[in-house]
Amino acid sequence: MATLTQDVKQLVQEKAKAIRVSIVQSVTAAKSGHPGGSLSIADVMALLYYVEMNVDPANPKAPNRDRFVLSKGHAAPALYATLAEKGYFPKEELLNLRKIDHMLQGHPDMKHIPGVDMSSGSLGQGLSVAVGMAAVGKYDKKDYRVYTLCGDGEIQEGQIWEAAMWAGFKKLDNLVVVVDNNNLQIDGAVDEVCSPYPIDKKFEAFNFHVINIDGNDFDQIRAAFKEARETKGMPTAIIAKTVKGKGVSFMENVCDWHGKAPNDEQYEVAMADLEKVGEALCQK
Repeated sequence: MATLTQDVKQLVQEKAKAIRVSIVQSVTAAKSGHPGGSLSIADVMALLYYVEMNVDPANPKAPNRDRFVLSKGHAAPALYATLAEKGYFPKEELLNLRKIDHMLQGHPDMKHIPGVDMSSGSLGQGLSVAVGMAAVGKYDKKDYRVYTLCGDGEIQEGQIWEAAMWAGFKKLDNLVVVVDNNNLQIDGAVDEVCSPYPIDKKFEAFNFHVINIDGNDFDQIRAAFKEARETKGMPTAIIAKTVKGKGVSFMENVCDWHGKAPNDEQYEVAMADLEKVGEALCQK
């Protein structure tokens, strides 16, 4: 089914809320980080790890596992929160984000963090890696799938389109690219800094099957991943329109929260906002 059952939807809603709480907690503890673009992708991450992907925290290097590459590596707090919630490592470790003597660096590190399939952070490079993973899967006749998440500001990088051209040419239907389209990057609105629009038409030009969704709507996310699985002979790009800073009132759609941590007072407001989200879920 494309739509989620009520029980599964409740689960992913709760997990997305928990991921957002952990994002705010970890960035606040580190006194640095990127909360805005991490909060915007929490719903996609929850759906990926709890519904869509074939992964097992007890066997993080399983050969036939699905792969995930966080191309916009600065959104590491979202990936770390998801992995901890899923059970790859203790949630307490999230409070050690960016501490020099702990494993959770400012960007994902595949050598030291369980569940991280690729080190990332240099913008524009993650899609190339994901394309390589998908190609190897095809060559080896494996049935695992590869997912990568790019930022809409990140796709201003030329390497993105070189990778997209090759993926489309090679008909990598085991590859799914999610573009976090929150329309804000560090310097301002994406369409004012260097507009990549129309994003969907660009991916279509590179022989991708393209799906436009509300990236904060679980039913739409689920339906898009299902459609991607059913698409044969071409890779899929999901253009997910999201809200930067989603769930925290003073961060939503505010560019300034791309890369800074809340102070103590702001932290309390953020926790109160996310608690209201949890209360609303309990009432459903």
